[in-house]
Amino acid sequence: MEKRVSLAEIFFAFLYSGLILLGGGYIILPILQSELVEKRNWLTADELMDYYAVSQSLPGLIAINISILVGYKLRGKWGSIVGAVGITFFAFWAIVLLASVISNFVDNPYVQCAFWGIEIAVVVLIIGAVREMWSKAVVDIGSGVVFLISLLIMLFTKISPAYVIIASAVVGILYKMIERKYTEENK
Repeated sequence: MEKRVSLAEIFFAFLYSGLILLGGGYIILPILQSELVEKRNWLTADELMDYYAVSQSLPGLIAINISILVGYKLRGKWGSIVGAVGITFFAFWAIVLLASVISNFVDNPYVQCAFWGIEIAVVVLIIGAVREMWSKAVVDIGSGVVFLISLLIMLFTKISPAYVIIASAVVGILYKMIERKYTEENK
């Protein structure tokens, strides 16, 4: 029998993840991969990728959306609430503190240099998240074609990303239905 995860464990896992979260939703993937998949074994890597994909498609912040989905999987409604509070706890208080003092430090060269270094680290984390998502998402010719078409639309048109996501979801459903039917007919 699998051990039931406590609300406190959910809170502290997301509290820790929120503490080291710099740069937003794209950065959360490697952090949660380490914390939830590798360290705690609460999810598989595929489950995390699924939650990440869904979280990007939902309104709101990706990190909060993932914490709600994972919390719900682990402990239902209370797990989702505790996960969301945990992931936002430090960010909320950091913003409150920063808002009260930022005008005093914004022109400080040391602060500007620190932000420069943080921005570079964030870019590296985003590249790592893209690499991780790429290896799980683009797995065959069909997914490669959907990726390429979506990329071209995003780069060369002003079509909303929401429409690209919806169209990709519809294409994915149709592609997998056709693939499944073709596989069954050739058995």
